Amino acid sequence: MNRYIPNQHGAWAMLILPFLCGMSLSGVSWLHIPLFLCWLTMYLFSFPLLLWMKTGRSERYRQPTLLYGGLLLPLLGIIVWMEPELLWYGAVLLLFFIPNMYFARARKERALLNDVLAIALFCSFIYPVAYMGQELNWRMTSQLFVMLVLYFCGTAVYVKTMIREKNNPFYYRLSVGYHVIILVLAGWWNLWLLVPTTLLLLRSIMLPQRQLRTRTVGMIELGGACIVGSVFVLLPIIL
Repeated sequence: MNRYIPNQHGAWAMLILPFLCGMSLSGVSWLHIPLFLCWLTMYLFSFPLLLWMKTGRSERYRQPTLLYGGLLLPLLGIIVWMEPELLWYGAVLLLFFIPNMYFARARKERALLNDVLAIALFCSFIYPVAYMGQELNWRMTSQLFVMLVLYFCGTAVYVKTMIREKNNPFYYRLSVGYHVIILVLAGWWNLWLLVPTTLLLLRSIMLPQRQLRTRTVGMIELGGACIVGSVFVLLPIIL
């Protein structure tokens, strides 16, 4: 089943959180159902496709790629038929996905630049979600997009201090310094954001000193995403 179901905990949070934030801004519409199904299938399709490009093992990844590709095509057709204006967003996705394919082919998919590009791609989903809602606020949508990118970039750096760069003092200082900056920016924007960003800073300082399994790190990140996501979703109401 690992050929069909992605095992990246952080990616699931990035898949869902921008969707919830977009709906919190614009209101819920029935159009969000096919939009999310299309987004989910697109992610499921990209998972075996990138592994296929990385490993060259067509016998292992051809079937899930074709399966999800076959499911994705009619969903894309529905979305384009309902909202043809979203074709511009498809062009943006392709622009961001090309570097992901390059890094996968070069077996450098864990590079920090690739992480940042993937994060920007995931978080950009807030725009079509907000667009297909009942009321569009571009300013607030863009603010939440920036905050989502900043949050997930901090998570990417922090996770490296827990796993691949566990004993690297440079990444530890980078992670802590980054979260200090995010704390200041968040407090300047909205005092409510001091709650999750303070917790994220303490996490970046304390947890790298502990011996935690990869699965435990992933579960903690899901919990952190829930806390941050709750605040982000409530921001339109608070403001």
